[in-house]
Amino acid sequence: MPDDQIVALVTEPTQVAALLAAVLAAVFALSRIEAFKKVFEIVPPVLWAYFVPMLLTTFGVTPEGNAAYDWFTYVLLPLALFLLMLTIDLRAIASLGRLALIMLLVGTFGIVIGGPIAYLAVGQFIGDPDAWKGLAALSGSWIGGTANMVAIQESVGLDDLGPIIVVDTVVGYGWMAILLFLSGYQKQFNAWVGADTSAMDRVDETIKKLDQTRRPTTLTTLSIIVGLGFGAAVLSRVLGEALPALGDPTIISHGTWAVLIAVTVGLVLSFTPMRKLEADGASHIGYVGLYLLLTAIGAQGNLAAVLDAPLYMLTGVVWLAVHVALLIFAAKLLKAPLFFVATGSMANVGGAASAPIVAGVYHPAMAPVGLLMAVAGYILGIYAALVCAWMLGAVA
Repeated sequence: MPDDQIVALVTEPTQVAALLAAVLAAVFALSRIEAFKKVFEIVPPVLWAYFVPMLLTTFGVTPEGNAAYDWFTYVLLPLALFLLMLTIDLRAIASLGRLALIMLLVGTFGIVIGGPIAYLAVGQFIGDPDAWKGLAALSGSWIGGTANMVAIQESVGLDDLGPIIVVDTVVGYGWMAILLFLSGYQKQFNAWVGADTSAMDRVDETIKKLDQTRRPTTLTTLSIIVGLGFGAAVLSRVLGEALPALGDPTIISHGTWAVLIAVTVGLVLSFTPMRKLEADGASHIGYVGLYLLLTAIGAQGNLAAVLDAPLYMLTGVVWLAVHVALLIFAAKLLKAPLFFVATGSMANVGGAASAPIVAGVYHPAMAPVGLLMAVAGYILGIYAALVCAWMLGAVA
């Protein structure tokens, strides 16, 4: 058992899960109080839901690893994605397609070239001849997620991921926190780049019309929505485990299969009368699942870890700076809204667990866009990460 779990104040999984749920409830309860509204306008509630659990772990209240976090990922991720897909207006979302794909590719390109640049600027001074291998594995995580990181680790023959996990968690999710914060400054950014937001405005208008037809949630409809969500989540996991992993190294893992199944079934059902469950608040329940998952993601970060690998950490910061600079340049060139900068980045760096959260914070109707971009990133990621690994090996 890791030391952090021994010294943490709360380690029993049910207690940890309850604590995270209580943090989420407290954050949103406080955001409704008039005296705190100004604070939550500057720093949105979702950022507190992410940052407070991280502080709890940093100060030893909760552990960095726990079965509760695994359960949240196992159940809440497919549950939330299924419910969000079930209620999607696919035709409205499709109108955003081209720009979403371009920004995803720009974000991927930024990770691929950012790795070698960061190595030349900082990484070569780490003092470990195998440092490039760790950074190569990190490129897999930042273009497709954990499965790709493990695949690249095997590909380059790296034994220890220790410092890379720290960089992945602190720098990667630190950037996610910044993106959540920047959601309050979309108008300023969009005005600066001269963004065309007409397509997004049409989607928002669709949601506003839907809000006018919402019905009070009843015990019957709530039972149906929750039952469907849990059933779809567990079934997708079971089927995902039964399907073979594809690729050598792995491109589509069992977990990726589960996500794809939940998303596909939700999309298919969105063309049936079941989509009317949105009027009963199905997507709201989906967002509760995503935000609970966000608290678990935050709890796995430890700010004290920054002191353990400072040069690795600085390399990660430089790396993401290149990635972000390219996205901003592309946004200026293409007149793309900040939403696409955020989702194009998080679809790479965060993957399917994080991209829908960030997308949903920017525009509640857009969580499916973030998810679809992340799924595309899964497939693209292994090839792009292999190119990045080759480049890192060359400059090393």
